[in-house]
Amino acid sequence: MTPKVAQFLRECAPATPCLVLDVDRVAENYARLRAALPLARIYYAVKANPAAPILARLTALGSAFDAASFEEVEACLAAGARPDSISYGNTVKKASAIAAAHRAGVTMFAFDSEPELLKIAKHAPGARVYCRILVENKGAEWPLSRKFGCELDMARELMVKAGELGLDPYGISFHVGSQQTSTAAYEGAIARVAMLFTDLKEAGVKLRMVNLGGGYPVRYRQEVPGIDDFGAAIMGAMTQHFGNDLPEMVIEPGRFLVGDAGVVSSEVVLVSRKGKDDPVRWVYLDIGRFGGLAETEGEAIRYAIRTPHDGGADGPVTIAGPTCDSADTLYEKSNYRLPLALRDGDRVELLATGAYVTTYASQGFNGFQPLAEHYI
Repeated sequence: MTPKVAQFLRECAPATPCLVLDVDRVAENYARLRAALPLARIYYAVKANPAAPILARLTALGSAFDAASFEEVEACLAAGARPDSISYGNTVKKASAIAAAHRAGVTMFAFDSEPELLKIAKHAPGARVYCRILVENKGAEWPLSRKFGCELDMARELMVKAGELGLDPYGISFHVGSQQTSTAAYEGAIARVAMLFTDLKEAGVKLRMVNLGGGYPVRYRQEVPGIDDFGAAIMGAMTQHFGNDLPEMVIEPGRFLVGDAGVVSSEVVLVSRKGKDDPVRWVYLDIGRFGGLAETEGEAIRYAIRTPHDGGADGPVTIAGPTCDSADTLYEKSNYRLPLALRDGDRVELLATGAYVTTYASQGFNGFQPLAEHYI
């Protein structure tokens, strides 16, 4: 929790549940990432948190943007981003969305299949295109494998076809999974990309860009490698496999830029037990999986929780949201312990919740409204 967020919560005591996010911290994280990977151009993954204050600050800092929809393209343009600084990075797009982005001036599009490539050729003629390949997601707490990407042999054929269709076969992309805790994941993926670059060069296609995706982690309950560790591993692998002929490098951070800039303030609704002698208390918060904490699915992302009674005696808990849905249980197997003094009415903070929480929130499940947002 940054000092600005702590002061805002202390002085304003906003109604819960709410997100409070320090935009200055986003700028600090951007600077740290630039220092760790100075040769890479940063394309902020808008889906992590598309709030206008974040987009405006990153635009002022010179960031480019990775958009998952035409609506995100529009949000970037409204924040002052240049169209040529926006990559339409979703490999699944409606033809109408491709055409709209092309009319708006977007020139770079992702794909991972022939039908998608044909749509781009028809509705964004002459565009720069990059093909997403499948890579290992081992080490990621929120894997992104299988749904996106194609095998290397298919990628080779598609990039050749891209040139034949009048498109610009610009590069190759991959994503090693969100909240990736292993630097080795990037090293293995870069080796695969380098093989593809060589094969395509022999086929007469001169690629110019490697998109290393995102996945750079933030600290939740456990320590993670620092961004400098990832930068060193990535640059070491790029130099090893490309030598002095380094291609352009693109990275698409989302969680890393905004995750630890935000805190969710929540109220404890109930603390109860399922049996008189049950040692495990159930702690129900006024925010749950349907209120924005969707990444607790499978207890994948485990947020740190701060309470007003920290430091006192504690005990095991199951943590759940407020809705009448049993799937709205956040943590039951991750060995959470909270103070025995915790009571209904207490305010607690879920730390490092600046990424993905606001846009995952439902629009009124059980009548609960989406959490409020405060950008300071």
